[in-house]
Amino acid sequence: MNNGSNSVEQKLPPSVVKALRRFMETKVWGKWAEATETHLQEPARQFDAEFMRKLVPKMETFGSYFGAEVRGMDRVPQSPVLLIGNHSGGIITPDTSAVYAAWYRARGFEDPLMGLAFDGIYGVPGWRDLMWKIGQMPASMDNAEAALGDGNSVLLYPGGSYEVFRPWKDRNRIVFKGRTGFIKLALKTRVPVVPVVGHGGHETTIVLTRGERLVKLLSLDKVRMDGAPLLFQIPWGISSPAMPGVPLPAKITVQVCEPLDWSRFGPEGADDPAVLEQCYEEITSTMQTTLDALAIENPRPLLGRFVRWKG
Repeated sequence: MNNGSNSVEQKLPPSVVKALRRFMETKVWGKWAEATETHLQEPARQFDAEFMRKLVPKMETFGSYFGAEVRGMDRVPQSPVLLIGNHSGGIITPDTSAVYAAWYRARGFEDPLMGLAFDGIYGVPGWRDLMWKIGQMPASMDNAEAALGDGNSVLLYPGGSYEVFRPWKDRNRIVFKGRTGFIKLALKTRVPVVPVVGHGGHETTIVLTRGERLVKLLSLDKVRMDGAPLLFQIPWGISSPAMPGVPLPAKITVQVCEPLDWSRFGPEGADDPAVLEQCYEEITSTMQTTLDALAIENPRPLLGRFVRWKG
């Protein structure tokens, strides 16, 4: 543990600090980081249509546990398209599974939906193979641009892990942290941008804190993480994402919005801060307004699955 983490250590119980020190001595993060770097050298796109054909019915079964509903898929133009979504539910992200299942039921398996995934997942045996086969690529704008250039559509979550592990109090907020890389991508490639707004997913796993101050303490920056979240999960109680629990069956609703037309800015708009700010404000306000409406429509995604509310 470095000097920069001393203030965090001082606020933790001695027993916890001792356990963390023992854990760090295993050098697990270094091994994970090495495995990640090795597998990031593999081809970015390894989509397996036949595998996906078999997986979609299982995704739909999984979605039924959450009463998952995807609305407006018919609004998505012909590929290539850039789908921009909000990210919820911790590492399970059941809203993403619902979007994928809806996409292939509507578009078929010859029109793959590619996505960007957390780099560290490619250092985990089993998980990386699943990510490759369903069309997930390591999170880089170069990978996304190449996929769009080849005529594929791409699903991108600008908020990344920062948003997917936002605290419970922010469950109905769009949190992109000011990131504009996806806007530059859209302007350069001149593809339609379609906002995809999910609601309810953040009640399937209760996030207590992002744990940003624990990143250096645990050397998580080695595996490109910007937080060490604490979650409340069944059956573990307070736990970490490394111990996936049973997701709560909150109702998930995904609304596909009307495409945004940024073609008027041209590719040169990608280098204009004013254009980036305008586009950022447009898409985040559109998505927040949509999320607000979904929250009003169903204010209790979890409790509403069990109790019928009046009024």
